[in-house]
Amino acid sequence: MSSSDTPMHPAHYPVLPIINALRRDADRPIIQMVGGPVWTGGQLVDAISQYAQALSARGIAGGKRVALLAGNSVEVVILHNAIGFSGAGLVTMHPMGSADDHLFAIEDGEVEALIYDPAKFEKRAAELMARTNRLKSVLSLGEAATGENLKTLAATFTPGPVEPPALPPNTVTRLSYSGGTTGTPKAIPGNPRSGAAALSIMMQEWEWPIEPRLLATVPLSHAGGTLFAPAVLRHGSMVVLPSFDAKAVLEAVQTYRINCMMLVPTMIYALLDHPDFDSYDLSSLETIFYGASLMSPVRLKEAIERIGPVFFQFYGQAEAPMTVTTMRRGEHDPDNPQRLASCGRPVPYVNVALLDDDCNPVADGEPGEICVRGPLVMDGYLNREETNRETLRGGWLHTGDVAVKDPDGFLRIVDRKKDMIVSGGFNVFPSEVENVIASHPAVAQVSVFGTPDEKWGEAVTAAVVLRPGMRVEAAEITALVREHKGPVQAPKYVHFVDAIPQTAVGKPDKKALRKRFA
Repeated sequence: MSSSDTPMHPAHYPVLPIINALRRDADRPIIQMVGGPVWTGGQLVDAISQYAQALSARGIAGGKRVALLAGNSVEVVILHNAIGFSGAGLVTMHPMGSADDHLFAIEDGEVEALIYDPAKFEKRAAELMARTNRLKSVLSLGEAATGENLKTLAATFTPGPVEPPALPPNTVTRLSYSGGTTGTPKAIPGNPRSGAAALSIMMQEWEWPIEPRLLATVPLSHAGGTLFAPAVLRHGSMVVLPSFDAKAVLEAVQTYRINCMMLVPTMIYALLDHPDFDSYDLSSLETIFYGASLMSPVRLKEAIERIGPVFFQFYGQAEAPMTVTTMRRGEHDPDNPQRLASCGRPVPYVNVALLDDDCNPVADGEPGEICVRGPLVMDGYLNREETNRETLRGGWLHTGDVAVKDPDGFLRIVDRKKDMIVSGGFNVFPSEVENVIASHPAVAQVSVFGTPDEKWGEAVTAAVVLRPGMRVEAAEITALVREHKGPVQAPKYVHFVDAIPQTAVGKPDKKALRKRFA
């Protein structure tokens, strides 16, 4: 038996520390839905046991794959753990994904069971059942016309001991799908090894309050759910919002004295731009974790000035989950735009290099692709041998993100490799143009991308969202970039839009913008 086949001791399996922490704090409030009931640690352990038994009774165990389609709720947290203890594999489906996205995940991920929230997704569940023969069971989190009521089924079981299975470290326990902004989504397998590595890094490297009072605003089915474990292990608790709403976030921070939360940059912009922002008391905040996409240095400086020095950046991707680099709160220098444009320095638990197309290291200050090695890195995409050869060539995970390293070791992402614009034979990195445009006082958000052009090959094009009540001419935006970056990077076209389209994971959807303005 090889080391990759040797079962992982249950004590090292990521779900077990969570259960032990909940048992330790059996009488302490752990989770509260805003305006809803409070769950103690003991109640959560009992529910995890009941749901795990219910899943096993319906054959959802032993490596079978189950998809979960739900918004933010306590049941999502319970199910993430129950699925782990049943030995099944979780296939995550983003609540903002399309029917085609969800169907693709079911077919490609060989999903046999679907669990869904009927309050939000009953029509979607019925549509998926009609479009695929793969699903052997459909379970609803409440009364519904489609499928069996999982809540009722779970209540028929008596809570009992909760022990995780002994699994080989590379067992696929989770499938996450790439956003698909550059092509067909790819299934990214998670396993106990990478899960344990991700949790260990978050525990050690993230700047948590002593007793976290975490506000969950991003989807718990995805990145938001990963914060539950470290918060609980640190004797913390979590308040859950059904979905992101700027006013609801501001109210929750003030009401529940929230001291930490995770946001993507567009959410931070929405908070800053809310007309009642200054009416709320946000003094309880100690840490705002942010990541998922690049943030404008101008808006980050504004956030630090208006909220405080509470921002902690993490950079990773589903292929190396959550934390490849970090920029700590004290490393955010509001008077240094280059530092604010950084994604931080590599954590000690991974090896990171900036490499050229031949896998050779580039000189400091020169752009190179961020490449990663270590226990955090996936073994490869599911059923994508050709893609794996390219993505994992040379023994490195090639992230597709191009960055430069400064003398202090901080990395600054200049753009996605596939987002680079070639205009008139010159390479243009959109993020550098975006940072200049974002410095204009009238600009709230901006996304820069390439559109086909007979003369230039690709024309630098900008979609701009203005701050409320502000106006600016396109020529002024173009002149600003020409002054700071030169004529090659100056946008040939500037489009003023009401909002920048977002992918399901909160990144600017440049594919949609290219299609709209081609």
